[in-house]
Amino acid sequence: MDIQQQLIQYRYHLAIAISVSVAISLVLYAAPRLTTIVAYFWPLFASTTLFVVAIIAFTGVSQLAVEAQGGEKSGEDIVDYVAGHSHVDHESVE
Repeated sequence: MDIQQQLIQYRYHLAIAISVSVAISLVLYAAPRLTTIVAYFWPLFASTTLFVVAIIAFTGVSQLAVEAQGGEKSGEDIVDYVAGHSHVDHESVE
């Protein structure tokens, strides 16, 4: 009798534990496998990887170009051209 009274005392805890374990089991059963997800999205993963590698490569090349120019700011010549200032005017303004 003592065991039945303790089971009745903890009936909500047991019901919640059983419900959670059944829900987790159903989700694991119904969810697709990891290999299926990777097989579906591999072109996206591959293109994103190539894009990130290209950005890293071009950033490194751009830093080398800036250092080769003597430390001028990137795009400063284009801004001067659009603003209508020549390179000589820009140096005299500073």
